[in-house]
Amino acid sequence: MALGSGSVSTPSPPRRRKPRADAERNRARVLAAARALFTARGQDVQMPEVARAAGVGIGTVYRHFPSRAALIEAAGEARHDDIVEFGRTVCVPCPDAADGLARYIGYIGEVLASDRGLTASIEATLGSARPEGAAAERTEAIAAELIARARTQGTIRPDVEVADLSMIVCGLAAIIRNGTGDWRRYLDISLAGLRDVSAGPLDAAPGAAAVPRPSGGPRDGATSGERHQAAT
Repeated sequence: MALGSGSVSTPSPPRRRKPRADAERNRARVLAAARALFTARGQDVQMPEVARAAGVGIGTVYRHFPSRAALIEAAGEARHDDIVEFGRTVCVPCPDAADGLARYIGYIGEVLASDRGLTASIEATLGSARPEGAAAERTEAIAAELIARARTQGTIRPDVEVADLSMIVCGLAAIIRNGTGDWRRYLDISLAGLRDVSAGPLDAAPGAAAVPRPSGGPRDGATSGERHQAAT
């Protein structure tokens, strides 16, 4: 039997179904429960505990988060979203960009201190000279905007870069994690250094490895200003 001569249409790919409202609610409940447990007890919380706290079955938890690592990552992303929201609504509108930058770093410190279960996630993306990932890009964008404005206003050192702030966060995270002091004191010291526009230029680029100084150079422990004077 001969086939008809009409053109044959290509079947359309199946449409992706939107998540049902109850599925979205369940995911939000699981994530909220996980964040609360991680904050209170750290990352050793197990999936069945999250299911009980969320009031859902264990299958529901795994349906949305196939592993505990995926759940930890999602909780960290949600905390990063909190940081970005604070930066966008509170810090960026500050008339004094240096003040906005101080508030931004201070808020990150508060997050690290209060959400110690997620410190590893925050530190992995922010506490690095070259952080990677979407979360880092969002947080860095706000820091870069504040730094650029503060430089223009002349309220921070002209050689401060975003990577410098990442290393400050790394230091705060270590202090908080190890309980070796009040992180706010060392944040204040760091911020004072950022605002010291009269100091000489810094020797090394952000994240650069320390190198031995040649003999006859500035004495050990010299400040950047003293090193600048010694070079002139």
